[in-house]
Amino acid sequence: MTSAMGEGKHEDTFQHFLDRELVRQFDARIKADRCPTRSKAVGDLIRASLVQTEWRAGDEVAGAIVLVYDHHKRDIVGRLTDVQHDCHDAIISTQHIHLDHDNGLEIVAVRGTPREIDAILEAPQSREGLKHVSLAAGTTGRRLS
Repeated sequence: MTSAMGEGKHEDTFQHFLDRELVRQFDARIKADRCPTRSKAVGDLIRASLVQTEWRAGDEVAGAIVLVYDHHKRDIVGRLTDVQHDCHDAIISTQHIHLDHDNGLEIVAVRGTPREIDAILEAPQSREGLKHVSLAAGTTGRRLS
């Protein structure tokens, strides 16, 4: 491994040997994703792995919970509000969007431990009228370059 300095950043170069077919598939994917370089794609994979490590370690993390629900089902909006009030320490912001006459989209920005975020994620899942719940697991960025 060698080190280089570029525009105020320290960069390391490392050589790796991989199966030719694996590299061909990876190059096809990064081309389809319009990633500018293989190095950028590898760096993105490393960062994604480090974010997963933060979640497994129980460190403070950030993310977004996305919910889609039927506006007309009894008490779904009230229950979502109750969950947000009960977990207000981990909720940074919420955004409510009317998708159409019947469906709403709620985006809940969260920051806290994975356990706190999981509690928010799991609380409304058994509610009638809730059509979709997902988590975009992210990072606070403090541990990444």
